[in-house]
Amino acid sequence: MSAPVFDAALRGAPTFLVGSDGRVAGLAVHRLRRPADGDDAWLLDRCAGPVVDLGCGPGRLLVALAERGIPALGVDHSPVAQAHCRRRRVAMVRRDLFAALPEEGRWWHVLLADGNIGIGGDPASLLTRAARLLRPGGTLLVETHPEPERAWSGTVRVCSAGRLGPAVPWAAVGSAALRRLGRSLGLREGPGRDGRRCFVELTAG
Repeated sequence: MSAPVFDAALRGAPTFLVGSDGRVAGLAVHRLRRPADGDDAWLLDRCAGPVVDLGCGPGRLLVALAERGIPALGVDHSPVAQAHCRRRRVAMVRRDLFAALPEEGRWWHVLLADGNIGIGGDPASLLTRAARLLRPGGTLLVETHPEPERAWSGTVRVCSAGRLGPAVPWAAVGSAALRRLGRSLGLREGPGRDGRRCFVELTAG
């Protein structure tokens, strides 16, 4: 989660997203803060070279990649995320992911985990941006909404400790919707996984 409004979740407070469509969804706060687990293995096992994790949060995937000997860089706008990454001694830049980033066009893999396909509320723009970070044949590894056809863009407000934050642009995209979007952007479909957490791989040309 890259926006500073998600800092409460990164600190471990129970946190909910209240969407402009009326839906309320809880954030997996404990998962964000604890080490990578078995479900994350689907993403990690597909990383064979340098990785950039967009919206890296407290850096749990960066730690897991380092343990596998895979170079990785996290990108997040949150100072809380930056502090977590420093404590964990993983590489991270505190920056808007649409700003200039190191090694653009050379990364083997881009991660958009934990719902981060929603960042900015415009999944097409986000996928286009992520694809520009990749070398030819590089992959985007995206965690999707559990409803395959879900394709929603709007705003969310973060509710934590009884307080409701400002509206920020956000989106939710299921696996089927993401595959269609990827095809429209010239990305090739790869494997995916449905279940408690859902993932899709897309390959850049």
